[in-house]
Amino acid sequence: MSKTRDRIREGNLRYKQSLGQNFLYDEALLAELVRAAEVNREEDVLEIGPGVGSLTKPLCEAAGHVLSVELDERLVPLLSAFMAEKDNFTLVQGDVMTLDLARVTEPLKKPFAVVANIPYYITTPLILRLLTSGLPLSRLALMVQKEVAEKILSSPGQEGWGPLAIRCQYTCEPRLAVEVPAACFTPPPKVDSAFIVMPVRKEPPVQVRSEERFFRVAAAAFALRRKTMLNNLCATFRADRETALGWMRQAGLDDKVRGERLSMEELARLADVMDEEETL
Repeated sequence: MSKTRDRIREGNLRYKQSLGQNFLYDEALLAELVRAAEVNREEDVLEIGPGVGSLTKPLCEAAGHVLSVELDERLVPLLSAFMAEKDNFTLVQGDVMTLDLARVTEPLKKPFAVVANIPYYITTPLILRLLTSGLPLSRLALMVQKEVAEKILSSPGQEGWGPLAIRCQYTCEPRLAVEVPAACFTPPPKVDSAFIVMPVRKEPPVQVRSEERFFRVAAAAFALRRKTMLNNLCATFRADRETALGWMRQAGLDDKVRGERLSMEELARLADVMDEEETL
């Protein structure tokens, strides 16, 4: 039996399905994940969802300091005991979706990395929160459902291409680091997982007049899938067809193109046209 399973058994811990608790126990895999995350002594780490600390300890061995945020109060004594020998570890109990992350991470060296084995039901909201938080991040290294990883890494015209992929690829340079079968977790989830690493870009891949406008236009592209971008513009921005057609043509886009086929560059051109018209 693995050390993680031993500690779970000894602590009489029952997994909370409502919190999406699936813990890693393969120590070779855990070491591989830390290497893939490119954590080093010169950098601090915000860990989200440490669980019973299986990934936390190797992170502490690699990083300058690790600050872990855990929602489940039952795990605090177990984590505290397990990590007692590490003087570069801090534990915060709370919900990462509601905590003041700027305040919580204030002691960490900047920029810092985020490493997380998070419940899959908060994956997209958490990624979006982190990428729009204004926190000084160097990279995100996240365990996600394999299907979500495929979405984040998708390209225009592919089934997964959408607002999440656009936001991640605009802000970061995502890559697949490690595929993780369900059997590596305890209890095993119903789906396979993937560990993705997303270094934060110094500059976005496209330049836009207004990021707010760009992301609104990107969201509009997928508001009604299988509809044309022209129809989505009319519906989202309450524009008449003639106005929306003018935007499309000024951006050099086919008025029959579907939103899910547009690249970031094309969406950026369209957003700039719309922004420029509004400011004239």
